[in-house]
Amino acid sequence: MKFNDLEQALSSERLNRYVAACNNDSRKAMTLYRYNLRLSQEMFTILSCFEVTLRNTIDQRLRLTLGNDWLLDSFQTGGIFDTPRLARTSNIVRGGYRRLQEMGKPYSHVGLLSEMEFGVWKHMFSREQFAATGRCLLSVFPYKPTSTPTMQYNHTYIFNELDKVNTLRNRIAHHEPICFALGASQISTSYIISQYERVQRLFAWMGFDSESMLYGLDHVRRVCAEIDNLV
Repeated sequence: MKFNDLEQALSSERLNRYVAACNNDSRKAMTLYRYNLRLSQEMFTILSCFEVTLRNTIDQRLRLTLGNDWLLDSFQTGGIFDTPRLARTSNIVRGGYRRLQEMGKPYSHVGLLSEMEFGVWKHMFSREQFAATGRCLLSVFPYKPTSTPTMQYNHTYIFNELDKVNTLRNRIAHHEPICFALGASQISTSYIISQYERVQRLFAWMGFDSESMLYGLDHVRRVCAEIDNLV
């Protein structure tokens, strides 16, 4: 494809950053754009596996204390999220249940779980949700470091780590470029490598061997190396 055709399809505003990063070399800019798409695909695969693992691990823990239908029960009168402070979470879960009904799907706990967005699981470690679910969810990260007087690996720490993962997930979902230094038109994979390593670390803290789990799926470092070689 010629650059002008790509520009017409994607807009000059979208491609300008790639062109600037490639010193006005339009052919190189097209290559960088394609690499960015590949990197987005690779990272989204990793993030998808992480999200499902996190969701299922949280669910398994809460079933023990809140029952097999804890998510459906959560927004009912007297449920764990039936408070003004947790109204947004309650509405999100209720909305997921309504979507199942609108699609004519019979209720199932697994079906309702799948309707939840990543933010729901992240917010399980915010102060209000963490308390509402019984302050038990740090147990889903049994291999996290032990807290010290100067470093607390508590629910707030986990929330902040998941928030960074959520931010990357949203950037990819909204087709934002991830092959640049943050806030600059400079080719860099440092942001993605740091986020990639964060996800690997969180997998390990949950007790999962991500290398084995993602065998044949994980090519993030390879694509990053290809991008770095364009510099």
